[in-house]
Amino acid sequence: MAFADTEALRALDAITRQRPGVVALERLFAATSRGAALINRIKADPSLSGCEIRIVAHDSEYARVSPRRPGEAAAAAPAAVAEAPRPAAAAPLDQRGTRRAPRFKMVDGVDLQIDGNSATIVDLSLVGAQVLSATILKPNQRVRISLADGPRPARFSGAVAWASFEIPKGAPRYRAGVEFFDADQAVITRLIESKKR
Repeated sequence: MAFADTEALRALDAITRQRPGVVALERLFAATSRGAALINRIKADPSLSGCEIRIVAHDSEYARVSPRRPGEAAAAAPAAVAEAPRPAAAAPLDQRGTRRAPRFKMVDGVDLQIDGNSATIVDLSLVGAQVLSATILKPNQRVRISLADGPRPARFSGAVAWASFEIPKGAPRYRAGVEFFDADQAVITRLIESKKR
């Protein structure tokens, strides 16, 4: 069965009635508050303890299993499933349950280019950034990112995970979370180390 991202309640109803062995969620949906709530609800239901949650991307080979608390999955899974090879689990989520990687606040004035327009980095992680932009940014918008790294900029793709419109001191801007798809992690790490607060 397949459900649109706006049908989370219908999906949850089907999951609780049918108790599938695997639930697959698209990566961009899983990163939203609605997606995180669905994942947490499935994990909290004891009758769904044998249900594996897989996070996948429709446009790449990205896939990961959303881990349960230590020991929970092994005790709940049938022997045949427990013996099957599984992909490596992602790093544990932070205290809020929504972060895949630690964030680092950046010093003022660290910029990048989003579709050729300048944006200021508020905070940065290996998987994304929070930015401020005078140019319109919309959720699910695919973007090309250019990041200064020595004589040649690093270029990679991404998507706007969330966005909000602000008017501080009369100057309109967009605050957005941008997820990186194919960023060079060495470049991101160098920038974090040199520009974090």
